Amino acid sequence: MNHNTIRALLIDDDEDDYILTRDWFGEFQSADCRLEWLNNSQAALDAIARSQHDIYLIDYRLGEIDGLELLRQAIAGGCCAPIILLTGRGDRAIDLEAMKAGAADYLEKSQLNAALLERSIRYAVERKRSERKIREQAALLDVATDAIFVCDLEYKILFWNQAAQKLYDWESQEAVGKKISELWLEKNSNQPKQALNAILNNGSWEGELKQKTKYGKDIIVESRWTLVSEFDGNSQCILVVNTNVTQKKQLESQFFRAQRLESIGTLASGIAHDLNNILAPILMTAQLLESQLKDERSQHLLGIITSNTKRGANLVKQVLSFTRGMEGDRVLLQLKHLIVEIQQIAKETFPKSIQIISKISPELPTVMGNATQLHQVLMNLCVNARDAMPQGGVLTISAEKTFVDENYAQMHLNATSGDYVAITVTDTGVGIPSEIVERIFEPFFTTKDLSKGTGLGLSTVLGIVKSYEGFINVDSEIGKGSKITVYLPAQEQPETPEANEAELLTGQGELILVVDDEPSIRDITKTSLENSNYQAITASDGIEAIALYTEHREKICIVLTDMVMPAMDGITTIRTLQKINPTVKIIAVSGLISHDRVNAATEIGVKAFLSKPYSAKQLLQTIGNVKSGN
Repeated sequence: MNHNTIRALLIDDDEDDYILTRDWFGEFQSADCRLEWLNNSQAALDAIARSQHDIYLIDYRLGEIDGLELLRQAIAGGCCAPIILLTGRGDRAIDLEAMKAGAADYLEKSQLNAALLERSIRYAVERKRSERKIREQAALLDVATDAIFVCDLEYKILFWNQAAQKLYDWESQEAVGKKISELWLEKNSNQPKQALNAILNNGSWEGELKQKTKYGKDIIVESRWTLVSEFDGNSQCILVVNTNVTQKKQLESQFFRAQRLESIGTLASGIAHDLNNILAPILMTAQLLESQLKDERSQHLLGIITSNTKRGANLVKQVLSFTRGMEGDRVLLQLKHLIVEIQQIAKETFPKSIQIISKISPELPTVMGNATQLHQVLMNLCVNARDAMPQGGVLTISAEKTFVDENYAQMHLNATSGDYVAITVTDTGVGIPSEIVERIFEPFFTTKDLSKGTGLGLSTVLGIVKSYEGFINVDSEIGKGSKITVYLPAQEQPETPEANEAELLTGQGELILVVDDEPSIRDITKTSLENSNYQAITASDGIEAIALYTEHREKICIVLTDMVMPAMDGITTIRTLQKINPTVKIIAVSGLISHDRVNAATEIGVKAFLSKPYSAKQLLQTIGNVKSGN
């Protein structure tokens, strides 16, 4: 049978009417129709249930039940094919009831002929097929993950799929009939007009739109507009397909920021080693002279040198810390102690017009960290919050345990799913403009006067948090304040008790080999050791160090070696010394002690590290620890 053949079933208890109808079917000109006949309502219901026909013709006057009741039962049973009710005479009330019940059409037998019957059947079948096709297409659109909708040239919504409901929070019945300007606001109000002009000229338009959902959530969509000639009886409509790229854009922004910070960090690392080599001998010389020059003026001048040298060293560490974090011993810490301390400092030093509030969860887990570094993180955030409230306001420090799921983790470049301690510093200040938010973690970027900030505070915070495998979230609105949340991986173990400060011991004549390519560092380190009852010999590189160690192996107690030297670097020097004496005690020194370098030295047995510039006290403490085996 031809695929386009229309299969019809006539339900009529009058055989003469069937014969007449059959003859009319034979006269059809443009429709290939095949007619079957049943004169029993129950048999008809069974046939309709099998869904083997394209259309049903039901006579109103049947034996057991009338045609209208049969029509109702057929539709209630799930009949999808069109049904035409045939009546012997025109009855307006019956016709209206038939249409209400779901009839595709009603025809009066007294006025019926072949042409009218053909036209009615063809129209009913084609309309039903079109409706089915539309439903199928709509079903396909509803399973699409992109927001798809159709609007007319006045931007009135005609169709709205399920993904659009999910993206914009507007239900289909709410959206259809409204203009898009009633559903959301475009950040660039001229873009829809530009898009309309483009599709009228070219038939299509693509672009990126920044919008707000029903509940005010900011989203970014990649939008494709296509001009369609007709939709649901409306001529010239616009088919819009919007892909939500908000998360993608956030990650891109974070990635580009990370790349920018990494390039700045690489530049900073290149000069940090040289700066630390310059500062190291200045610091140790000043401290050495303090013990020799006792007059008040000398002590004052040396104090200035020491203080500023330390400031310079800290500045270098801050520049480096934003890319690789700050080095230091880490233990299990309970952050509530730090928060209480920071709150007390803020209450004593911040303007009285600022109210300080803390909210700490009673079940707060510990974190693995360095108390000094985390103190710096919190203090920097609080100082920034203070500066954002020149007229006063409320500063809130809160801490709680939170779980970061996979979905949230994907929205943050350095995040992984798991339990975190979330520390949030909130202010009611001026807020951060959106165009500045992306730059606040850059070193030396600041909106403050030159005399009030270096621009290193937040870059240091970011570096420390990243080195702890944590991440930061910033939420700010102009005129309403800012909220910065630091996420640190949570630990379930109790905090580590603080160790008593080790007693500073002088030497007992032990010989120490000092290896460094900087003459000033070698000289001042040697002098400092000799002033503390040690003996010292120096080498300018690894080759000379090996020669001296071979000569004085039985006398040398400890080797103090720089990690970055020409000719032979620190790792190679250490390995060679260990071949000569596997039990040699070594202290590694560098102006750039990174995790990779520390790990490499640790793997070959080095247990002590000194970061340049170091003080005489730090030097002696480290030597004492190595001597005692700590």
